[in-house]
Amino acid sequence: MPSTPHPQPAAAPQPLSLQQVLLCGAMIVTLSMGIRHGFGLWLTPITVDRGWTREAFALAIAVQNLAWGLAGPFAGMLADRFGAMRVLISGALLYALGLALMAVSTTASGFLGSAGLLIGLAQSGTTYAVVYGVIGRNVAPDKRSWAMGVAAAAGSFGQFLMVPVESWLIGHTGWQNALFILALAACLIVPLAFQLREPQLGKAASGPHQSIAEALREAFGYRSFQLLMLGYFVCGFQVVFIGVHLPSYLKDHGLSPQVATYALALIGLFNVFGTYAAGSLGQRLPKRYLLSAIYGLRSVAIVTFLNVPLSPTSVYVFAAVMGFLWLSTVPPTNAIVAQIFGVQHMSMLGGFVFFSHQIGSFLGVWLGGKLYDTTGSYDIVWWLAVALGVMAALVNLPVRETAIARQPQPGMA
Repeated sequence: MPSTPHPQPAAAPQPLSLQQVLLCGAMIVTLSMGIRHGFGLWLTPITVDRGWTREAFALAIAVQNLAWGLAGPFAGMLADRFGAMRVLISGALLYALGLALMAVSTTASGFLGSAGLLIGLAQSGTTYAVVYGVIGRNVAPDKRSWAMGVAAAAGSFGQFLMVPVESWLIGHTGWQNALFILALAACLIVPLAFQLREPQLGKAASGPHQSIAEALREAFGYRSFQLLMLGYFVCGFQVVFIGVHLPSYLKDHGLSPQVATYALALIGLFNVFGTYAAGSLGQRLPKRYLLSAIYGLRSVAIVTFLNVPLSPTSVYVFAAVMGFLWLSTVPPTNAIVAQIFGVQHMSMLGGFVFFSHQIGSFLGVWLGGKLYDTTGSYDIVWWLAVALGVMAALVNLPVRETAIARQPQPGMA
């Protein structure tokens, strides 16, 4: 009697190719981060044309950062559960809508809703946390930190590239048409997102299934996760304070606006090299030591900058050094999260770490203005940034990078 053939087991889902993940992920981050990096160029034309105060514009951008941070964990949850493709497409469409409404908003409250809330929500679904989730699930651990460095470098290049492009668009087409053109550019994220569709996402994670509540309890109760969040808070405080208030600081000391423009461009340029280098070094060195060195070197750079005679040359050197250290914390921080907790809930956990970054961003930009108005100087905030950098360098040293030890689930062999 012929034997009945046994059914063949289903083939394991194949991950997306490394080239596909890096190319599409890098282009998405280039667009999403590049567009937002030039928003300061619209401050003068919009406030002059609409007759608004600068505070109205600044409040919208502050709300944008908070909305981005608050929505980040939820965007990550959706990406982990249903795949990054749907979240990226939704984020791209929100981005385009927010930019278009930003162009036609005639009231400060309407501008707050478009430039602030909508674009902040859009950024939560089109930036690092979601893209890094795709990288974590589809790139082998021995290349993961490097791949994250490539994606971060792409975002940095987008910041460097898009500022002159947006400036040219405003000058040649008008500020409203420039926003409409950027809205069309944001739509380019949609076809790129389709290339990041992950097959059978639910089977991609190894090990026992972990619910969202279990993942959150585990992460927030784990000392190393708390330390990473604290360090990322400092990162947000330093970079946003410098990015927003450096031009005013230089103007107060008699330097021309052109020096500030070149300084910001140098930060964006050297950011490309710094993020790539950090991702590559993260494959060979303990990431906690790398993070500690980055935060410590930031403090050294600021102290040196404050104590040498201020000149265009000293500003450009400072901008290049800080640019190299600017977002170099992003690849090792996210790679450690993946190493400790795995990739099943990586986008969500990365979103919570980034939320801490955004709280620091809010405080950095707000305290910079508040203390300047109170004291007539940025000195207190500069030295606060130095002290926080030293603290972040110390708190990253005890971070444990090894995978967390989990108890076996009841009833599981």
